[in-house]
Amino acid sequence: MGLLEGKKALILGIANQRSIAYGIAKIFKENGAKIGINYLNEKFERKLKPIADELEAEIFHKLDVSSDEEIEEFFNVVKEKWGEVDIIVHSIAYANKEYLKDYYYRVDRQSFLQAMDISVYSFTALARQFLPILNEGGSLLTLSYYGAEKVVVNYNVMGVAKAALEASVKYLARDLGEIKNIRVNAISAGPIKTLAAAGIDQFSNIQKLTEQKAPLKRSVTIEEVGKSALFLCSDLGSGVTGEVLHVDAGYHVIGL
Repeated sequence: MGLLEGKKALILGIANQRSIAYGIAKIFKENGAKIGINYLNEKFERKLKPIADELEAEIFHKLDVSSDEEIEEFFNVVKEKWGEVDIIVHSIAYANKEYLKDYYYRVDRQSFLQAMDISVYSFTALARQFLPILNEGGSLLTLSYYGAEKVVVNYNVMGVAKAALEASVKYLARDLGEIKNIRVNAISAGPIKTLAAAGIDQFSNIQKLTEQKAPLKRSVTIEEVGKSALFLCSDLGSGVTGEVLHVDAGYHVIGL
């Protein structure tokens, strides 16, 4: 019997089979969870249909988190189909590629607000919308990166957004723990070659340097992030909330 047997989990933000969200969904499915996923638009619907089939996703519906109307529509679909939710995994981020290189100070107002809206606010918006059908003792999880804590070259506006996201995790943990005993956590994953990572200038150099410096002398995999997500969202992590768990082969402990 799996650690998530019978649990209903929404995994938001799968782009393809290299996505961290896909690694999480696969592990959750193997541990007995019922899976629901979203797609951004028609192009992604076609791309993700085989993944939805593989995961036997009971919910496969359009959701652009920059739209309150689409969040509400997605909520209504989930409420009608499932009635309740145990876990929401938020693996969604976006920043204008133009500002994921050179210097942070160059970011324009609109691009800054867009990065904060999609990468940060959407987590809170989903928490608020789904609160009525989130089960007591449920779990919310989001994805962060070390660039939230220290300057990572070319991460720029996304680093600022991830810092705000990590702060949101802590405030939501306080709010939702008090209201419904819901736990809210984040995983700070090491650099993994995903579709999102491809937008960061010189990403392969960042990954190479991380592998050289990390205590385990390697990168992590989406499967390893998935197993850590399983810990945080199952009863194994029942005493953990407001936490940012580093799954980065130990890179974050290294100084000079």
